[in-house]
Amino acid sequence: MANHPAAAAANDESAAVLNADLLQKFAALAGLVALLIVFSLIARNFCTVDNFINICRQTTTIALAGIGVTFVIITGGIDLSIGSVLAMSGVVAGMLVKNWGWNVYASFLVGMLAGVFIGFLNGGMVNFLRLPPFIATLGTMMIARGLALLVTNARSIPGLPETFGDIGNAAAGTTYRIDARGIEVVAFPGIPYAVILMVVLAAAFHYILSCTKLGRYIYAVGSNEEATRLSGINVVKVKFSAYMICGGFAALAGIVTMSRLVTVQPTAGVAFEMDAIASAVIGGTSLMGGMGSISGTIIGAFIIGVLRNGLNMFGVQGFVQQILIGLVIILAVSVDQLRNRKKT
Repeated sequence: MANHPAAAAANDESAAVLNADLLQKFAALAGLVALLIVFSLIARNFCTVDNFINICRQTTTIALAGIGVTFVIITGGIDLSIGSVLAMSGVVAGMLVKNWGWNVYASFLVGMLAGVFIGFLNGGMVNFLRLPPFIATLGTMMIARGLALLVTNARSIPGLPETFGDIGNAAAGTTYRIDARGIEVVAFPGIPYAVILMVVLAAAFHYILSCTKLGRYIYAVGSNEEATRLSGINVVKVKFSAYMICGGFAALAGIVTMSRLVTVQPTAGVAFEMDAIASAVIGGTSLMGGMGSISGTIIGAFIIGVLRNGLNMFGVQGFVQQILIGLVIILAVSVDQLRNRKKT
């Protein structure tokens, strides 16, 4: 009966769990809104269209890499090779264009496939060699970085065609006006292609994670791998998929980064995996696996982007910014740990 004390207690417990999940889901968004309000009040040039577009442009690479690593973390794994894959994919694309005269977009595709291949290697070592994800991806991190430095002799690759910079620098919807002096000036800088790409991919992979069998299986593996295996789900295939998605997104982040520079830097992306992982964790993805969302990761990426942008306006040194972002990560992981303790 509905009025039975046990039933009422169960309903109260379910409601409490639901409230806790909702609180966790919107905590990152509340933090982002708070940052926007604070910086808008204390920084004169923060709340402008140009600055917001600049924040979006700078956050794109973090968000792209964060989307990929979210899949891996939900399975209970980790990927430390993201920064090195970023550099390696950019080197592959740049060398194909510069040395062999390839079409720019064909070279981008091959660069992404190189990242997917590194993800495939990571998945193989985790699944078949039974290496801990930390060790497996630490090894590929060193290999990918070493390859990027080896084939370029640790030198940048300049002199790339202008089309190489389209994804990173061009924008859609740019409008102009004539000022009082009769000079044409930019009225609206447009929405960067990289930002549009990020939004489209975030929506697509949010759907994959939330509404497809693969997404459900990824959550299941992270929640209880052994039970998932016993239920007949191919855990090996699921993990391979997660690491290959992560490698592909790391490569795409590298292509966007190199496109923005219109120069390939084999030293780019050092420690970039920390930003990607931080965006996922800040957005509510549990390092214990089984919990996370693409929307939360995007919010986490923008928290990092807004924080850096606002601190840059005040001339805060990059070292201090690292300290502050590190404290935010510790806070996010602490909340995650407390939540897991309450569940047990």
